[in-house]
Amino acid sequence: MKKAYIPLVIFAVLVIFLAIGLTRDPREIPSPLIGKPAPDFSAPNLHNATLTLTKQDMLGKVWLLNTWASWCVACREEHPLLVEFSKSKMIPIIGLDYKDKDQDGLQWLARYGNPYDMAIADRDGRIGINFGVYGVPESFLIDKAGTIRYKQIGPFTETSIQEKLIPLIRELQK
Repeated sequence: MKKAYIPLVIFAVLVIFLAIGLTRDPREIPSPLIGKPAPDFSAPNLHNATLTLTKQDMLGKVWLLNTWASWCVACREEHPLLVEFSKSKMIPIIGLDYKDKDQDGLQWLARYGNPYDMAIADRDGRIGINFGVYGVPESFLIDKAGTIRYKQIGPFTETSIQEKLIPLIRELQK
């Protein structure tokens, strides 16, 4: 008789785990890089390949690294919000054109607007991989010491900008 309860107990445990999983926000996957130094990188400027940007260039500033690509549908959803946010000049926004052709990225920025203080090319995706990018868009808020303080998986929303990003920026700028 007791053996008959084993499948029922296993089923109940699975239902509990499923219920817990369904209550979590998939955009809030914890990143092992939060609280750790941002990976070193050197990337060419998308508009002028003779110029490069490194992590060291950004030390002393709170800044946002936004990964995007011309082929990314979700990036189109996020992009108008970034364009609007960039007008505040609250922090530098660096756009990492991920696994894209330079010309496609440039055309995309010309068409939809350029919210970036600098757009850089990550043609082979190595920089994105070092940052732990799962897919685009993803964004990283990096503090003055070069430490990753926040990771946004998927597109920003007005709510995530107003309720998470801006308060964190203000705290880090103190």
